[in-house]
Amino acid sequence: MKKILVIGYVWPEPNSSAAGSHMMSILRLYKKQNWQVEFATPSQPTEHMIDLAEEGISSQSITLNCDSFDTYITQYQPDIVMFDRFMMEEQFGWRVEKNCPDALKILDTEDLQCLRQARHQALKADSELTQADLFSDLAKREIAAILRCDISLIISSFEMELLVDTFKVDASLLHHLPFMVDLEKCPVKTASFSDRKHFMTIGNFRHAPNWDVVLYLQKIWPLIRKQIPEAQLHIYGSYPPPKATALHNPKTGFIIKGWAEDAFSVMEESRICLAPIRFGAGIKGKLLDAMIMQTPSITTSLGSEGMHQEEPWPGAITDNITEFVESAVHFYNDEEAWLNAQQNSVSLLKARYDSQSLGPQLIIKITETEENLEQHRLNNFTGAMLKHHSMMSTKYMSQWIAAKNAHKRDEN
Repeated sequence: MKKILVIGYVWPEPNSSAAGSHMMSILRLYKKQNWQVEFATPSQPTEHMIDLAEEGISSQSITLNCDSFDTYITQYQPDIVMFDRFMMEEQFGWRVEKNCPDALKILDTEDLQCLRQARHQALKADSELTQADLFSDLAKREIAAILRCDISLIISSFEMELLVDTFKVDASLLHHLPFMVDLEKCPVKTASFSDRKHFMTIGNFRHAPNWDVVLYLQKIWPLIRKQIPEAQLHIYGSYPPPKATALHNPKTGFIIKGWAEDAFSVMEESRICLAPIRFGAGIKGKLLDAMIMQTPSITTSLGSEGMHQEEPWPGAITDNITEFVESAVHFYNDEEAWLNAQQNSVSLLKARYDSQSLGPQLIIKITETEENLEQHRLNNFTGAMLKHHSMMSTKYMSQWIAAKNAHKRDEN
């Protein structure tokens, strides 16, 4: 039986974040292959974490910067190690290399953090994104982690192109893996236009782009409310801080709901999902959930990025605040337009997010890479160079000698 070790940044919370949901779809895919799957993380347990044991997945707490991990992984001897986000590869990748050099190394990027950070900086500076923003120290770390791994899972088609065209990463090291949706479990019919009311948005408040959406909606919502006085905006998300709950205002219909036990249920109750996303990366779980529950969404070009190409969007995409408001009001009031958007949801899910095709494609990529691992690594000279310690070891040896000499001088 093939043994998989997944080293997580946090315990998976599929009801709190798209990242948690995406992680669970990958873990379940591995289990479906009859592989032995263990999830290990240095993170503390959380109130919304999933019970992995119920999924048949074992779990282990591990410690950062501690040789106990070497003992643990030597005993476990995984065939595949998957890192959840590049920081975990930085922390544990060299230990995996030392103790299990033949294990296939996969990096699940979730989204490109360097892209999200660069866009955030540009937004704060009220400027266009530049190459200097993008080629940051964070980017150097993240791209280095991608190059050190055998396969990196990239969630967005936009990010695939960015890595290949701008960062010059060899395409053989990458695998495009959007959210995997089991279409057979998606509802064929959801609540009707007349049975739904109000607007909604959802997202983990600890995720900076989601908090920015809430702040931006403070500007947008009064303009929508002016045209639909009876409407409310329901804002859901885990871990709402006091600064978020302070925005709760029933008089204006700006309602901070906080944690949603069932994201699909609150999505289905709403007539429209609003997602005026101004920075970020990857693809957006809230917009996928909206498609699954056939709830039309109004978003930005950045919100829809990497989620569709030639397929029509199930709602509207605009970066102009006036057009955003007009679209929100139009789809809220016009049942025919709303029903057409619903149909676009169904088409888009089938075209891009079907787990029945995405899952096997990932397993094929893993199998083919494993079978040709020696040549695959020979072809990745830059990755091998980044694993080589000589450049950094001379720096640290020099610093150690300097510190030692300084200590001798102090003693004399």
